[in-house]
Amino acid sequence: MNDLMQAEFGTVAQAIHRHAVHSPTRRALVEATGERTRALTYAQLDTLMDQVAAALQRDGLQPGHAIAICASTSIEYAAVFLGALRAGVVVAPLAPSSTPVSLARMLADADARLVFTDVANAGLLGEAPSSITRIALDGSAAGMALNHWLAASKAAESPAMAVGAAQAIQAVQAVQVQPSWPFNIIYSSGTTGEPKGIVQSHGMRWTHVRRGDAYQYGADTVMLLSTPLYSNTTLVVFFPTLAFGGTVVLMPKFDAAGYLKLAQAHRATHTMLVPVQYQRLMARPDFDAHDLSSFKFKFCTSAPFAAALKADVLKRWPGGLVEFYGMTEGGGSFILEAHLHPAKLHTVGRAPEGHDIRLIDDSGQEVALGEAGEVVGHSPGMMLGYHRQPEKTREAEWFDASGKRFIRTGDIGRLDEDGFLTLFDRKKDMIISGGFNVYPSDLEAVLREHPAVLEAAVVGMPSEQWGETPVAFVVMQPGQAARPDELLQWVNQRVGKTQRVAAVHLLQELPRSAIGKVLKRELRDQYGQDGGTIAL
Repeated sequence: MNDLMQAEFGTVAQAIHRHAVHSPTRRALVEATGERTRALTYAQLDTLMDQVAAALQRDGLQPGHAIAICASTSIEYAAVFLGALRAGVVVAPLAPSSTPVSLARMLADADARLVFTDVANAGLLGEAPSSITRIALDGSAAGMALNHWLAASKAAESPAMAVGAAQAIQAVQAVQVQPSWPFNIIYSSGTTGEPKGIVQSHGMRWTHVRRGDAYQYGADTVMLLSTPLYSNTTLVVFFPTLAFGGTVVLMPKFDAAGYLKLAQAHRATHTMLVPVQYQRLMARPDFDAHDLSSFKFKFCTSAPFAAALKADVLKRWPGGLVEFYGMTEGGGSFILEAHLHPAKLHTVGRAPEGHDIRLIDDSGQEVALGEAGEVVGHSPGMMLGYHRQPEKTREAEWFDASGKRFIRTGDIGRLDEDGFLTLFDRKKDMIISGGFNVYPSDLEAVLREHPAVLEAAVVGMPSEQWGETPVAFVVMQPGQAARPDELLQWVNQRVGKTQRVAAVHLLQELPRSAIGKVLKRELRDQYGQDGGTIAL
C-alpha cells in the first residue's frame, strides 16, 4: 500500500487525484453496454470530478448538503457521485425500483438540493417537489443536460467525451473532509412504509477501502460490477477499487451470457455478485468454456449463499471466494474466506479483527456459546444513525453493561467453537407456530434437496389454530415438474412435527430486489390478496 492507503484516514477523492497525477492514462471506469464500450482515464475522471464539485459549489451547496441520484448505472452516475464527495456533499443514491411516493419521501428526508436522473427513470420522480432541480445524466429531456449544468465551455454529446476539452467556469474550492462527515445516505426501504436513511461517514467508508489490501487490490485490478450503484453491495468494492488505482468495469444490466463474455474480454480479476447471479452463471452449459483464469477474488453478500453453490463456485471458478455478512448500518461483520475453509461453507465466516460480536436474547441478555441469539456488533465501521429518525436509531442500537454501542442486525444465528457464525433467519421472518420457533431457512434447505426444486422461500402466514404456520413457494428446475401436494408430503416427511408446512405453491420465479434478495413481504401480500392461493 502507498502512504495514503496506510493512513488511518484518507478520502477516495484524494486517492483518485493521486492516480490522476502519477498514472493519468490508466483506465478508471469502463461502461460496457452490449457491444458499446466507453471509458474514462484517471486524468479524465479527476477533471470531471472537479467540474462536478465546482458546479455544486457554484450552486451554493456546502459540505453536508445533499444531492440525490435516481438513474441507471453509467459513467456519468459514478463521476457525479465521486465529484460530490470531493466537495463534501452527501450523496443519496435512490433505487429506481422504489415507488414514486417512496422516492418523494426519500428526496424530502435527504433535503436533496438537486436530483440527477435519466430518461429511463425520470418518470418515477413525478411525486417529487418541482422545486428540486433535475439534471439529466444522459443529456435527455429528463432535466437540464449534465454538460449544460457543468457550464462547460464546449458542450459535447456526453461528459465522458467532453473531458479534456471542457473547462468548469470556476475552479473547485478545496474542502478538508473530516472522518465524521456524512458520506452518503443509503435508504433501506423503497416499496412501502417510511424509508430509513442510513447515514454512513467518510471514516466508515475508509475502513472499507483499507481492507482492500487483504484481497490484492492494486493498479492491475479489474473489478467487474453488474449490481447497481445505488446498492451498498456494489459500493463496498467500487470505492476501494478506485482508491487502489484499479479499473472498474460497469455492466449496467446483468445477464449471465454477457457477464461471462465481459469477464473474459477484460481479464477481470475481481467481482461482486449476489447469490442468484452465481446460481445463474454456474447453471449455464457453456460456463466452463470461458477463460476465467485471470480472477483473483470473487465476493458475495446481500442474501443467503447456499453451501452447495459455494462449493460449485470453488470447484469450477478460479480464484478465492469471499462472502461478506453485515449490515449497511455497519457494526459487526463476518467474513468467510471459503477457499481457506471448505468445511465451513454452511457459515458466513468469522468476525475480522476489531469487530466485537455478541448474541443476545429477546430480553437483551447475552446468550451462552452455542445458543442461538440475535447478532449485534461493534466495529470501526458504524453508521452515524438513521437520517432525522433518532427513535429508529435507538431501536437499532444495543449497549452492553459498560455502555459500549452495538448495532442490532435483526438476524438470528449461532457461533460455533471456532467463532464461525451460522445464520438462521431474520428475526422478523422467524415463524412462531404453536409456541415453537420455526426457522424458514431450515425448511427452505430441505425443499432445495428435492431433485426437481430450484429455489424455495418459506413465509409465516396467520393461522387460527397455530397463530402462524409455514407456507412454501417453490420454483422448479428447468424441465422438471412436481405437484404441490407431492412436494408438501415430501417435505413434511423430513421435518419435525412443529415445522410442518401448511401449503406449497409453485411460482415461475421468486420476487427479488435488484440485488437478489427474495421479497418475502410480496409473497405474504400476494397470498393474502388471493385468499390463500397464488396464481402462477
